[in-house]
Amino acid sequence: MNTNSRSITTSPAWQALAAHHQSIKTLHLRQLFADDPRRGERFTNEAAGIYLDYSKNRITDETLKLLLQLADEAGLKARIAAMFRGDKINITENRSVLHVALRAPRDGSIIVDGVNVVPEVHKVLDAMSGFAERVRSGEWKGHTGKRIRNIVNIGIGGSDLGPVMAYEALKSYSDRSLRFRFVSNVDSTDFTEAVHDLDPAETLFIVASKTFTTLETMTNAQSARAWLVAGLRGDETSVARHFVALSTNAKEVAKFGIDTTNMFGFWDWVGGRYSMDSAIGLSTMLAIGPEHFRGMLAGFHEMDEHFRSAPFAENLPVLMGLLAIWNTNFLDAHTTAVLPYEQYLKRFPAYLQQLIMESNGKQVTLDGGKVACDTSAIYWGEPGTNGQHSFYQLIHQGTRLIPCDFIVFGRALNPIGAHHDMLVANVFAQGEALAFGKTAEEVRKEGSPDSLVPHRSFEGNRPSNTLMLEKLTPAALGKLVALYEHSVFTQGAIWNINPFDQWGVELGKVLAQRIIPELDVKHAEPLKHDSSTNTLIRRYRHFKSAI
Repeated sequence: MNTNSRSITTSPAWQALAAHHQSIKTLHLRQLFADDPRRGERFTNEAAGIYLDYSKNRITDETLKLLLQLADEAGLKARIAAMFRGDKINITENRSVLHVALRAPRDGSIIVDGVNVVPEVHKVLDAMSGFAERVRSGEWKGHTGKRIRNIVNIGIGGSDLGPVMAYEALKSYSDRSLRFRFVSNVDSTDFTEAVHDLDPAETLFIVASKTFTTLETMTNAQSARAWLVAGLRGDETSVARHFVALSTNAKEVAKFGIDTTNMFGFWDWVGGRYSMDSAIGLSTMLAIGPEHFRGMLAGFHEMDEHFRSAPFAENLPVLMGLLAIWNTNFLDAHTTAVLPYEQYLKRFPAYLQQLIMESNGKQVTLDGGKVACDTSAIYWGEPGTNGQHSFYQLIHQGTRLIPCDFIVFGRALNPIGAHHDMLVANVFAQGEALAFGKTAEEVRKEGSPDSLVPHRSFEGNRPSNTLMLEKLTPAALGKLVALYEHSVFTQGAIWNINPFDQWGVELGKVLAQRIIPELDVKHAEPLKHDSSTNTLIRRYRHFKSAI
């Protein structure tokens, strides 16, 4: 694995791309399509049931050739091999990075420290499946003998964003006799609203914390425990039938009152934002059932194998990653919009925000030097067509260049009349409008007065990808998530950064632990923060003392 200090920006391919950008920066997509009538067929690829049309990016054949050369110069192939081999590529934490092992087939082999981890993965999956079947069938009863009908997942970060996204995405496949709620924010409103209409006797809590010490998660878990016990006449033994743990800290789990036979573990080679297909996905399995959950894992694995083995020129995650590099570092795009034209994917952009920005929001290379270029773009988005009536104005006619990923499905899960045709027509139209715009001459021909021509003209030349799949199935969701995971990996490899740590989130946590006791109105020690923080603490104490 290449971890040398030479910046990728000094490589021949990067320098050639910079020069190439200068030579084509005024070239418009209108001209590119006019010069090549088959462009919309050539700049496409299909793998694992995902059709990628990247023809509306501001690239030529030469751009693509140089981007592929850049991948080779960055040692991407060796880095991919190192990840799948189980090498400890998370160098700041000395860990392997093996979310791909979570979806490996039962007869697979991935070695970490001389041990094949795949059998242990399937041991946990089998335990999850058995538990899920007992809950879904009604065999698992609460403390009073009532059937479980409410499931509340308590986590934060990857222990929340993945399960929430997957539940919403696969709601069509879920057991509607079960109600699912998700609590993540330490704001007490989040917990209060999640349980306000639930019967404790019918409620199961899933507490997701690897160490069982995460501040927000354990604060909410303790509130949930108190709520449950109070609702079941103060019987502390009730906890064992209404709580399960996704953790590796058996001592703390048992101390909480959870039977450790109902503790589902995972491993330090699974990063939180890459964990939705581990035990962290227990709520997903409870919702859609073990068979559909394994279908999702199969979709993940199919994309994994494509990423591992396909030539880069035909490799969907590599192509998407390289296009993101082009847009970020050469076209100077600072954000990317992810726009799923599928209501079930309404939380997909929020999920990708953590996956991408926590992974590649770095300013230090693998050897500890400063990066010499921008790294991750800011990712955001909403489902279509809602976004069209919200922020698309900025994308079409604003001053900022915002590349877009459109996601669309050929078949609706809930077909009603012409709804799906209208939805699909809109996504195709948006990509076309962004690419080609509308010239002043075209506006005049429509009869617009000269005073309105500038307002009704569209510059176009705004890049986008379109991802098309047949239908949103559990397998399709797995493929989509894995596609973005490996695109993130590709970008991180080019920038020579570590996408698998997140030290940037630690400082605020440490400072918060210091501040918590200082918020007590009786705290006597002098405050030693900056003048702004000290004043804010004193003002908060004033509000508390008035209660």
